Amino acid sequence: MNSKNYAFFVSITAALGGFLFGFDTAVISGAERAIQEVWALSDWIHGLAIASALYGTVIGALFGGIPADKFGRKKSLLWIGLFYFISAVGSGMAWDVTSFTFFRFIGGLGVGASSVVAPMYISEIAPAKNRGLLVALYQFNIVFGIVVAYIFNYLIGTADFAEDWRWMLGVEGIPALIYSVMIFSIPESPRWLIAKFNDQVGARTILTKTDPDGVDEAIRLAIEEEKSMKQKSGFGVLFQKRFFSSTLLAVMIAFFNQVSGINAIIYFAPRVFEMAGISTENALISTIGIGLVNLFATFFGLYLIDRLGRKKLMYIGSVGYIISLGLMAYNFLGPGIPTFWLPIFVFGFIASHAVGQGSVIWVFISEMFPNELRAYGQSLGSFTHWILAALIANVFPFFANNFGPGYIFAFFCLMMVWQLLWVKFRMPETKGRSLEEIQKDLQKNHA
Repeated sequence: MNSKNYAFFVSITAALGGFLFGFDTAVISGAERAIQEVWALSDWIHGLAIASALYGTVIGALFGGIPADKFGRKKSLLWIGLFYFISAVGSGMAWDVTSFTFFRFIGGLGVGASSVVAPMYISEIAPAKNRGLLVALYQFNIVFGIVVAYIFNYLIGTADFAEDWRWMLGVEGIPALIYSVMIFSIPESPRWLIAKFNDQVGARTILTKTDPDGVDEAIRLAIEEEKSMKQKSGFGVLFQKRFFSSTLLAVMIAFFNQVSGINAIIYFAPRVFEMAGISTENALISTIGIGLVNLFATFFGLYLIDRLGRKKLMYIGSVGYIISLGLMAYNFLGPGIPTFWLPIFVFGFIASHAVGQGSVIWVFISEMFPNELRAYGQSLGSFTHWILAALIANVFPFFANNFGPGYIFAFFCLMMVWQLLWVKFRMPETKGRSLEEIQKDLQKNHA
């Protein structure tokens, strides 16, 4: 296997954690109504049980970097796969709402930790020239996992299985087990080996297989970076003057990702369409369209990320956001636009997200930190993403019902104008540069 194919194999294996992420997040949509009926749950208890995975995601994102830093990226990826497997089997076999909530929480820990460890691992093993593509495979797998979960829910739901909801949840155990086994075939992160053990021989062996042209330079820069690190790793170091610019960049891209309104649309699209007067049946069909647009636009973003660069994709996405969100707001607040245009505006919004923020966020965060701090920085960026996702998902129904979706979309549009300014004046371009070269520029004024 040549180096290009080997780097792709290692990256796609790690990125399959994103497939399980997407599958786990979406599969509950086919089971949640049956779960409420089986155990006669109140709306409050039902909501808590369904949201348990999201709470686990927030915690997994915050603390997922700690084992990745201490025990290594590979072992952490293996445990993530096992968490997914335990969650799938346990949720499918749950005997009451308490056990169901516990097993879904375990799956959420896997989702949160996966969003930290997988992009970080891929960024540390990939050649600089196509690191964007390889890390963005994680996002593509998330979207692909969502689509596959919807397909499985449909197939199982129409197959006349007894307690079909158990099959919907349990089937995730198959890809989770395959993923866990595949992790044994990939190497440890070479940059982690240097940062933790100064294992230059082990790192060289791995990089020779994944990046033969850049192996000498990568090791030299990694050693220089390690010597320049006078602080111990930890969350507190991220806020020291030397690293604060990196921390702020990671937090801000995660912040903008969520105040675009992406999760409000993903979670509540049928409700939004029905508020515009679209029938329930057409609303559900439009929701399927969202999944397909998201998938194909993400694939297009992967194609462009190492060709155009991160910053240009963010420009494209930001302008697309502003136009589509502005039209969505006007559709609700202004006169004269027929409601059948709303799904088209939403599709434009989804495409803008997939090509821009969706393709860039995990790549960019993974590039912002030195090797010694990357696990903690990735955790902080992912935590920012997930805590805002939880908050927006919680408040959107209230604001939509009390103020109408038009004002909410106008707010999101305003936030994307801010994002466009941030991209122009603050966001650095990282295309084609080694992780260590990026760090030299970010720290040059704070050494």
